[in-house]
Amino acid sequence: MTAIIDYDAGNIKSVEKAVSFLGHEAVVTRDEEVIMNSDRVILPGVGSFGDAMGRLKSYGLDKVLCKYAESGKPFLGICLGLQLLFEDSEESPGVEGLGILKGHVLRIPKKDGLTVPQIGWNDLSIRPGTKLFEGVKNGAFVYFVHSYYLSCEEADAVAATTEYGVTVHAAVEKGNVFACQFHPEKSSDVGLKILDNFLKV
Repeated sequence: MTAIIDYDAGNIKSVEKAVSFLGHEAVVTRDEEVIMNSDRVILPGVGSFGDAMGRLKSYGLDKVLCKYAESGKPFLGICLGLQLLFEDSEESPGVEGLGILKGHVLRIPKKDGLTVPQIGWNDLSIRPGTKLFEGVKNGAFVYFVHSYYLSCEEADAVAATTEYGVTVHAAVEKGNVFACQFHPEKSSDVGLKILDNFLKV
């Protein structure tokens, strides 16, 4: 069973539907016992970093998620869920993230010809040998919606990058912890393949 974390963030239903479409049982929950007994966890979300951390803490989910990540079972963050796994974000100065992975979330710089937020499809430069992108061609396009991007401190944890004025660390993979800045559940067949890869880890 896959636990999808319910902390009043957007985009949870579409992730639940995608998991079910791929033939896996999904439960939307914030119950610690259900989460800890699940085969894997997905932390989706759209919205503000600070607000999201506040909600996670109010439900006691910050500690539960850190405990789950330490369990060794597969954990996936999506969009805001990726950002929350790291130490902090320029969007919400002074607010600490979960700190499960090392790195910082920065504002996408304004450049001529590029709009912020980035909304749309962009291609990925994929590091060979990752579990998340097994069977996905380098240069595959996925769907992004974000104003802030990840700068991961651990180069060997970066599974894929994309270019949008800066080099965006678009996906990470370290041990049992995986995350995507893009939305696999909205990225057509490529996204479903990525999500299916995670569900089969």
